[in-house]
Amino acid sequence: MAALVAAQAVELARAREEIARLRDEVARLKRRLGTNSGNSSMSPSSDRFSKPAPKSLRGKTNRKQGKQPGAPGASLSLVDDPDQVVDHVPSSCSGCGTGLRRRDVVGVTRRQVVDLPEVRPSVTEHRLHRLRCGGCRHVTAAPGPAEATAPACYGPNVTALAVYLLTYQHIPVARTAQLLQDLMGLPVSTGWVAGVLTPVAAHLDGFAEQVEQALRAAPVAHFDETGIRVEGKNWWLHVACTPHLTAYLPHRQRGGEAMDEFGILTRFRGVAVHDGLMSYQDYGRNHARCNAHHLRELVAAGEAHPEHTWPTIAIKTLEALNTAAHAARNAGQTTIPAHIVDPLISRFVRTIHLGLLLHPPDRGRKQSKTRNLLVRLRDYQHQVLLFARDLTVPFTNNQAERDLRMIKAQLKISGGWRTRHGAHAWLRVRGYISTVRKNGLHIITALRDAITGNPWLPTTVEIT
Repeated sequence: MAALVAAQAVELARAREEIARLRDEVARLKRRLGTNSGNSSMSPSSDRFSKPAPKSLRGKTNRKQGKQPGAPGASLSLVDDPDQVVDHVPSSCSGCGTGLRRRDVVGVTRRQVVDLPEVRPSVTEHRLHRLRCGGCRHVTAAPGPAEATAPACYGPNVTALAVYLLTYQHIPVARTAQLLQDLMGLPVSTGWVAGVLTPVAAHLDGFAEQVEQALRAAPVAHFDETGIRVEGKNWWLHVACTPHLTAYLPHRQRGGEAMDEFGILTRFRGVAVHDGLMSYQDYGRNHARCNAHHLRELVAAGEAHPEHTWPTIAIKTLEALNTAAHAARNAGQTTIPAHIVDPLISRFVRTIHLGLLLHPPDRGRKQSKTRNLLVRLRDYQHQVLLFARDLTVPFTNNQAERDLRMIKAQLKISGGWRTRHGAHAWLRVRGYISTVRKNGLHIITALRDAITGNPWLPTTVEIT
């Protein structure tokens, strides 16, 4: 009898262990099935079985929707010196029908129509004369302008427009050629459009070097990477940026080899804001982690464990710290007052430790995503909360993600780059356009300057 009881106890223990294992597996599968762009780092375009309802992780404010008071607006206004004035004078009285010739003018209503003139190409012929010297009889030819590279060629304005359409408006090569023909009456070939980026990128070597130097000297910079396709293979696109600068590097590797070749992190001494890829930890001592990722992961933890309240508390605490940071900046303060920040940080630390108690390590098994999240929030607490201690550090890494977002849109249009040379040229020009736009300059004018060999360069005043 005792042996039977012992055997049943062993069998019951095995059954309980199997039930626990199956519960964990079901929980992991449910979490994987419920993963979407709202609770993970997945992009919205990758949402599979159910698209989540739009829900912002930002806290509510008292501001109304739409344009905020004091925000700059853009409206069409009358100009003082119109290009053309057309007078419209009534010929007869609308009351009695009497003719109104030679009557007194009692007022004029001004209405201006802003329109584009007919777009027609302008052809400039450069005649390069050759003269023979009367003494030595040597023939000297006049040098031509930089834009006159062939007997018949397109000028810098046409080239700048083609580059703008390709790299900023993300219009495919064939449609760019068609647009130029329809808009300007120019029989542009797709071959010319496809090759237009290479000479422009060659003029931007000095610009790229100066931007990289400025990024190395920046007090705070953002870093990120995303997958791209080059030569039919998976590559990685690395970005380093600030609110005023952008630099891109396509590379076969995601980690340290690519970062070494980029050459920015190797000599960067400021605060590096990133998403937590461990390769970044090998560079410098000052790091800040993107809390937008943490908020999404905390949302997923709350969905996986609805019986727990700690994910909600952690989310609200991070949002409260972010609100306090914004309020301190708006008030012109250099730090959040201690009586506000200290209790919030203490609450966040206690919440993470509570979560770790509720999710102990499972020895001999792969740890759950919730446990891994809690360990990261504990071990890298200083990097997670640096935004609350240093107001120059942002709450998220959105700057880098914004600078990568339209590159992903380009990949949806073209699928990738056929050659690594084409990828480097496209991204070199895109980095120039991004930096120019961040500094409030006219993009096509800046492109024309680059085409003529005089690209705009950032200065210390513009990048501070």
